[in-house]
Amino acid sequence: MQFDWDNGNAAKCAKHGLTLNCIEAFFRLGPLVAPDPIHSVLEQRFIAVGSMPDGRPAFVAFCWRGAKIRPISARYMHAREARRYENRPNSDH
Repeated sequence: MQFDWDNGNAAKCAKHGLTLNCIEAFFRLGPLVAPDPIHSVLEQRFIAVGSMPDGRPAFVAFCWRGAKIRPISARYMHAREARRYENRPNSDH
């Protein structure tokens, strides 16, 4: 799994307290992925929800650049989002 990082997307993700290594590990843990048609104006974007390696639920917006994942924004979920994620149907939590 390869990632496309530059100063722009790395800084945007870091401002929410997530390191690049943490975000890469998040994808390796197999988050749930869905298209994000609302934000897919110039390129097809996706959202991923899952748990960070520390177990905290997180949200990552990303796109594909060739075979590389390009995170656009990443943050921990707010309390309400985390409850909804943890209580989703077919959840193993």
